Amino acid sequence: SYPLDFEEFLNAYGYDSETIEYLHGFYNSKEKVPSELNDKFSQIFLEYLVVGGMPEVVVDFVENKDFGQVQQIQEKILASYADDISQHAKGAEKVKVRKCYDSIPRQLARENRKFKYSEVESKATSRKFGDSVQWLHDANMVYLCQNVSVPDLPVKAYEKENEFKLYINDTGLLMALYGFETKKALLNGTLKGAAKGGIFENFVAEALIQNGYSLHYYKPDDNSELEFVTEKDGEVVPIEVKAGNTATKSLNRFIEEFKPENAFKLISGNIGQSDNKITLPHYLTMFI
Repeated sequence: SYPLDFEEFLNAYGYDSETIEYLHGFYNSKEKVPSELNDKFSQIFLEYLVVGGMPEVVVDFVENKDFGQVQQIQEKILASYADDISQHAKGAEKVKVRKCYDSIPRQLARENRKFKYSEVESKATSRKFGDSVQWLHDANMVYLCQNVSVPDLPVKAYEKENEFKLYINDTGLLMALYGFETKKALLNGTLKGAAKGGIFENFVAEALIQNGYSLHYYKPDDNSELEFVTEKDGEVVPIEVKAGNTATKSLNRFIEEFKPENAFKLISGNIGQSDNKITLPHYLTMFI
């Protein structure tokens, strides 16, 4: 079963389509969301990161609001994933697929989140683990986000082979892999470090997939990286993701160089706009 997206999570939470439309209005007008409301949805959004969208987890959470129980159900789902791997992956591939999957939380917790085979096993290469990555992708357990050499249409034509990131198909499951203390820290606003950025990026990857986009990123050199470049309305739209609300050097550079009609900065904060750079709180990603 596919994870529910944030809008469906809000529905399950008891918010009707009118509320969603009301929020959509702010996205369209680029006016700030009233701060009380923005705080409320930003908090529900953090809960969504922790709970994720797996239907049985959401149903239980909405009823009981028990994060301990959420973790237990998520661990069951992760165990069933492990079963799927051992049942469906062939022979020696089983262990390799499992190793790949288990390495993703570590890879996303690094400053540079590009997938490295050497993180799966020292000195490993794509020859050894390339099929395992493909297996996970085909099984819809991960999302693959490919680096592009040029942010032009069609982005697919500019993919750089073997430069990609892997995201877990449900951010709640990623959080479950990090464990209960990390979840608590995220909800309390005390989580620091590179892992936090990986969690927010994972959410955005998932939201973009749910909205029908393909995943690509743009990292032309070591000083610049845009977490996502998507095709929208016949052009390439850059999206920079911040766990907090810090400066966007990479996005500014992209805007200067490629002059996109729209550019998004996703933050913990409120809506803002300067020229064609649109700042959005993470939870409004659902409208992109």
